Amino acid sequence: MPELDLPHTSSTLPPIASNIVGMTHQALQHALVDRAGVEPKKARMRASQIWRWVYNVGVTDFDRMTDIGKDLRARLSDVFLIDRPRIIERQVSVDGTRKYLLGFGAQSPGPEIEVEAVFIPGVGRAGALCVSSQVGCTLTCTFCHTGTQKLVRNLTAGEIVAQVLAAKDDIEEWPSGKDDRILSNIVFMGMGEPLFNLDNVRDAIGIISDGEGISISRRRITVSTSGVVPEMKRLGEETSAMLAISLHATDDGLRDELVPINKKYPISELLEACRTYPGVGNARRITFEYVMLKGINDSDAEARDLVRLLKKIPAKINLIPFNPWPGSPYECSSWERIEAFADIVNRAGYASPIRTPRGRDILAACGQLKSTSVKERASARRKRELALEQN
Repeated sequence: MPELDLPHTSSTLPPIASNIVGMTHQALQHALVDRAGVEPKKARMRASQIWRWVYNVGVTDFDRMTDIGKDLRARLSDVFLIDRPRIIERQVSVDGTRKYLLGFGAQSPGPEIEVEAVFIPGVGRAGALCVSSQVGCTLTCTFCHTGTQKLVRNLTAGEIVAQVLAAKDDIEEWPSGKDDRILSNIVFMGMGEPLFNLDNVRDAIGIISDGEGISISRRRITVSTSGVVPEMKRLGEETSAMLAISLHATDDGLRDELVPINKKYPISELLEACRTYPGVGNARRITFEYVMLKGINDSDAEARDLVRLLKKIPAKINLIPFNPWPGSPYECSSWERIEAFADIVNRAGYASPIRTPRGRDILAACGQLKSTSVKERASARRKRELALEQN
């Protein structure tokens, strides 16, 4: 942890200084001095203690921080919160996948907002948490349910980290040890485009990967982008996260339709950014996600084109059976067609696992996430109440 660098100004504090979750190490040190009266020389030590209690042990009450004096604990309780989102709805799939509808209220900027996060159990105990980076999305990818929800705002670093804390609460994974853990991977593949919120995504990754806290390796944190080319280099330089590309087509004409941001950053520019992604190599391959759409992008010719496009890029290809959602205009390719496509890619030397759909029955699978806004939820509730009154 870096030493506290004084003097400083209040600009070093996060926008919501009363909530500890989401503060960087440095911001937490400054907040302890400014708001809790901690001596500057002791701020580093106190911040380290609090950090471990919050992110390694999972406490939400300062009184449980037994290596901190009683008087200081009382002051901390007066000026800070260790905030968790409200779990509005928790659904469990037949395959064990858990989907959370999370509400962020009093400690968030503006009115209450809702986002979805998904915990996907893995083989044995290890599993992955799919987190959201925005409320809604601006990209309107035609195969994605989230794209039908207008962007409300970016999530703060604290709101991103809080999704991890809420999931760890639910799966009862405290303290956060490195061995035999249940949650071992974080994927930024939920609601929103992470590279349109890169500052907060970067800070959240820093907190999630910190060795004194949650301690999930950056090699186990993957950020998926639809192709925001100008921010890709900065993502690699500032996070060292693994990169996934939401590709889904092998020519600009089709990708313009499926992933409209392609009109601004076409395939040639996107692939060049992949070739120069910081740290890319055989040990850190880029994952190319390819959703299988019946009669749209699933031919043998497109499989061969995909191999040609990715030549000389250290890559693996993740074939994703399309997951339907209400009103979606596409159908999933047949299993036989997906296997034939995968066989062509595999013979070319690319690892191309077919992603087993998880959580389809609760709309928790890839491309199915969409949170109902508070306003829509209240309206629906009022309609139900009126219907009951009329009956």
